[in-house]
Amino acid sequence: MDQLLTTPRLELRPAQIGNVEIVHELWTNSDVRHFLFDDRVIPLDEARSLVEQSVRSFEERGYGIWLVFSRETENLIGFAGLLKSSDESPNLIYGVHPEFCGNGFATEAAKAVLDHAFDTLALDSVKADVDEPNVISVRILEKLGMRQIRRAIVAGRPLLYYELYRRM
Repeated sequence: MDQLLTTPRLELRPAQIGNVEIVHELWTNSDVRHFLFDDRVIPLDEARSLVEQSVRSFEERGYGIWLVFSRETENLIGFAGLLKSSDESPNLIYGVHPEFCGNGFATEAAKAVLDHAFDTLALDSVKADVDEPNVISVRILEKLGMRQIRRAIVAGRPLLYYELYRRM
């Protein structure tokens, strides 16, 4: 199964072990990690472990973490993907380097991942959770058609939970 995803402006490539350093650099950027890792600077070994899990997930499930590149400049813009969750629906994740924010790249990349989930993998639903203060991500999820299904306080932080079902 081809796991390269493309949009008019973006190319999404499955993260590989050889990408660990650039992924770590992206994930430790203060703006990116603020909501992704609760503002924690993850060590390189943790980034490597997450990429290794993603590689296995692509082999087993057909999804994982994609790195998002500009088709025009080849610059790494961010990441988007699906993570296995405790139930049957995977969780949508995404992030964009602050240098590229405000251009619709996160929405475009996340939509490509959702299209892959529903059209290629025939998944029934995809979920997402977002820190309530992350209003930009809330808008992106709503723009993608996801609907809020609940709100909870987790580790003292308000989280919003979203879900999107495949159209039959």
